[in-house]
Amino acid sequence: MAVEQPTRAAGRDVPPALTRYRVMANVVGVLLIALIFVAVPLNHLADIPEPSTVLGTAHGWLYGLFFLATVDLALRARWTLKGFLVTVLAGTVPFLSFWAERRATRKTRAGERV
Repeated sequence: MAVEQPTRAAGRDVPPALTRYRVMANVVGVLLIALIFVAVPLNHLADIPEPSTVLGTAHGWLYGLFFLATVDLALRARWTLKGFLVTVLAGTVPFLSFWAERRATRKTRAGERV
């Protein structure tokens, strides 16, 4: 008697994990842009360090949550190691996180491996 392997995309736990990942990817992306293009120039050009401190700390903690959400989704959707690493590293580059989020969402919804 042959045992059927469950399909990867059939898991009911993937959509909630994808939603968590998408929210965190967008939050981290927006914070990184605000940090790099607003807070850092204020710090260095106007000698106002507070925005860098606040946004830098927030981005750091939220990147940790983004990382966990990405690990969760990658395990549930059975992403490749390369896809996981590219997606996680994209969260460290302004604007690239949005591309990675769209790519990961499209592939995950289609049942493809990221």
